[in-house]
Amino acid sequence: MNHNDTICAISTAPGMGAIAVLRLSGPKAFEICDKIFKAAAKGKKIVDQPGNSIHFGRINDGEKDIDEVLVSVFRGPHSFTGENVVEIACHGAPYIQQQILKLLTGSGARLAEPGEFTQRAFLNGKMDLSQAEAVADLIAARSEAARRVALQQMRGGFSDELMNLRDRLLWFISLIELELDFSEEDVEFADRSQLRALVDEIEAHIRKLVNSFSLGNAIKNGIPVAIVGHTNVGKSTLLNALLNEERAIVSDIHGTTRDAIEDVVNLGGFSFRFIDTAGIRETADKIESIGINITYNKIKQASIVLLLLDAGDSDEKLHKAVEHIKSLIDSNSQQLLVVINKCDLSDTDTIVRRFALSEFSELSGSDGLVAISAKYRQNLDKLIAELLKTVDTRAIDSDEVIVTNVRHHEALSLALNSLLRVKGGLEQGISGDFLAQDIREVLHHIGSITGQISTDEILGNIFRNFCIGK
Repeated sequence: MNHNDTICAISTAPGMGAIAVLRLSGPKAFEICDKIFKAAAKGKKIVDQPGNSIHFGRINDGEKDIDEVLVSVFRGPHSFTGENVVEIACHGAPYIQQQILKLLTGSGARLAEPGEFTQRAFLNGKMDLSQAEAVADLIAARSEAARRVALQQMRGGFSDELMNLRDRLLWFISLIELELDFSEEDVEFADRSQLRALVDEIEAHIRKLVNSFSLGNAIKNGIPVAIVGHTNVGKSTLLNALLNEERAIVSDIHGTTRDAIEDVVNLGGFSFRFIDTAGIRETADKIESIGINITYNKIKQASIVLLLLDAGDSDEKLHKAVEHIKSLIDSNSQQLLVVINKCDLSDTDTIVRRFALSEFSELSGSDGLVAISAKYRQNLDKLIAELLKTVDTRAIDSDEVIVTNVRHHEALSLALNSLLRVKGGLEQGISGDFLAQDIREVLHHIGSITGQISTDEILGNIFRNFCIGK
């Protein structure tokens, strides 16, 4: 990309709407706009207007008017990209948008590459790399929780924490490297006990960020919930009830579902990715057996395992099913929610007495249990409440930093490994030059998140996933 060019793009979503916005950024943004814009006030030129001002007029191709528009003027560096920026708000007909875009490119601008506006904002120091990535996350947010996490990161909360950690380590490495300049005098400028305390503090902080990724990834991509159980217990009926549509085939025939069916639904501000799986049973059918194996794989991948049981089954069958699923999940990282279905076929007193949590010795205090009727949508609100209990909302409510980006998680994990080497080196009393090397690695990995250390390859991978116009 040539960052001295003036770029343009349609910044609103494709299709027809009431209005659309075209964005122009670069050194000749004002001059190019003046070639096609005729202000309502006679003689007014965009190039002469102050920043943060809006002007009414017409877009004209030299022969006829294309549309009446509002032109917003932003003078660099006080703009999104840090350059001179013009935003043209026109009527939303796709034909009008394309005609204006054609006039802009014919007047000296070129079409922007995906993410090029945000990339220029990064290169011009308007935001760091993690904030730029948060812009894409905010655009793609599918739930209130995802929006809040992305907005908090875009405002620099994550960057501020990393910068603080990096600055404190930089102070110590400067002292250690000063020691190397006076190696013959055998002096020690960096207090090793203070460095050890700092390393312990930073290790705890980075470890917390690394561990937050499981929650952050679930918030960003949807919390995976595997709906499992025997055949014909109502798994597909429950999925349809939660989605409010006939997404999965429902039949009295055992083994109808032979593959995993996934869909996402927003509940209480969080996205849950429900996975309807093949019923678990002994079968000689090869295709159904493949589906059952997929079920076991989905159980391993799920954050929440929703075990659906039939209220009409015997106590022995119910307890065996709970015991079997408990043996398959990791109680430290996965949540089990037992759901008794078809409770419309039993009276209320029987349900309360028979399906109390205390009646299932296989379940622990962290497991959940709720009785419903998926067919008649009874107690679905209680099921949703149990699902929301499994989400740790405290971190979101307190605006704690939550890592949602795979690249950030990888960099933090590498920084943590390097930090552990620093810690081991301090315990072994190794020389300052080896300590300095390990600290440099920590700084490198932290700096790669914010873009203080970056390569063209990293930038290309990040910004090519943006939409054009952003």
